[in-house]
Amino acid sequence: MSGLLGKKIGMTSIYDETGKNVACTVIQAGPCVVTQIRTKDRDGYDAIQLAYDDVDERKINKPLRGHFAKAGVSPKRIMAEFTRFEEGHRKSFGEVISVDVFTVGEFIDVSGLSKGKGFQGVVRRHKFSGVGGATHGQHNRLRAPGSLGASSYPSRVFPGMRMAGQMGQKKVKMINLRILHIFPEKNLIVVKGSVPGANGSYLKLERWS
Repeated sequence: MSGLLGKKIGMTSIYDETGKNVACTVIQAGPCVVTQIRTKDRDGYDAIQLAYDDVDERKINKPLRGHFAKAGVSPKRIMAEFTRFEEGHRKSFGEVISVDVFTVGEFIDVSGLSKGKGFQGVVRRHKFSGVGGATHGQHNRLRAPGSLGASSYPSRVFPGMRMAGQMGQKKVKMINLRILHIFPEKNLIVVKGSVPGANGSYLKLERWS
């Protein structure tokens, strides 16, 4: 397999082989189960769908119950497709895939939803410095966006203008994160650096290519 689904546990720091203190993230990767296999003849592309994290059957709808029943697995909370996998290593329905698909030292991509910040102004959202200083009548404009464009022409604000608005809660992918440690007995993987999302958020781990 080219990847797994997991959950962010939290950040910590460890010492590498050179004695340098390295910031890292602990991720619970799997175990995941195969819930669907797509083929080029039937679906137009090859892919393997993985599901992760058990959920109460009462919390899913009837179509999903049938989907999991067809694969012979218990209901799961999230699912994702992986289109890159080794040829000759086809998976079967209900097969369990654990963290041992990765090895220490290789690089992976980790994607997930970033932390939501709510509605934010231009100073926090776009790193504006505000309008002028506190003198010359600028007593209430320190965090204002300033001018938005011309006046009589074009008499509108151009699309893409950096303004206040919703910040965060977007899909972010961190690439080329090196695997520092793997704990197969606990399905834990330690990667160098940070990954998107708050503790407990779901992540998609893919082997770098």
